[in-house]
Amino acid sequence: MLLAVDIGNTNIVFGLFDGDELKTHWRIRTERNRTTDEYWVLANEFLRLNEIGPASIHDIVISCVVPPLIPVFEELSRKYLENDPLVVGPGIKTGIPILYNNPAEVGADRIVNAIAGFEKYGGPLIIVDFGTATTFDAVSEKGEYMGGAIFPGLNISLEALYKNTAKLSPVDIVLPEHVIGKSTKESIQSGTVYGFVGVIESIVSKMQSEIGKPAQVIGTGGVLPVIQKQVKSIKTVNPFLTLEGLRILYQRNRSVG
Repeated sequence: MLLAVDIGNTNIVFGLFDGDELKTHWRIRTERNRTTDEYWVLANEFLRLNEIGPASIHDIVISCVVPPLIPVFEELSRKYLENDPLVVGPGIKTGIPILYNNPAEVGADRIVNAIAGFEKYGGPLIIVDFGTATTFDAVSEKGEYMGGAIFPGLNISLEALYKNTAKLSPVDIVLPEHVIGKSTKESIQSGTVYGFVGVIESIVSKMQSEIGKPAQVIGTGGVLPVIQKQVKSIKTVNPFLTLEGLRILYQRNRSVG
């Protein structure tokens, strides 16, 4: 089996593939100061709970936007899985042209999403990933990575609000029943969530105009369920798009045993 690891700024998502099938997945919080051994204890416990032995994992593929954690997970793979991991980065075969001015600037997760999106849905595409940052990525009809936009994520937008105001307290991110809030808490929730929805719809609309052809809009990422029903432009939701992209990328670079 193949272990796919998507290391984000807030969470690390693990997916275990048997061929093309995602057998199981789990999520842990990203902690920059954890050691290789600590991460292995957590990963191995999830494997044990799913009655999967480490010996059944033949390889590991890693996407990481937190550079200090790359050597940590490389060591984990070599020490505990006895494999040299495939890390998404310069020099690997992506199968898609990257039209960024400097292709090395594009986050690994964005490239992986583009690969999976075009493989599964064709093009043109707009992929909206609701993570720590909200990323918008455009893929052309030919499968070219065109570029995109980056906007602060819902959680960090809300965090910035209460950290920089004297009287506003943290609130849970929930979809309020009404836009017109009847309390400070409801007003914050309304402004944050519905404002966020408005930003998404606006950026998607402008990207559609620049692409020049109707593009399918794919949504993914952990925050999406909170606002999914309000974002009318997103017609397809794939919560495991990044994991699937890692599997596809692995298959393009190494034969699966």
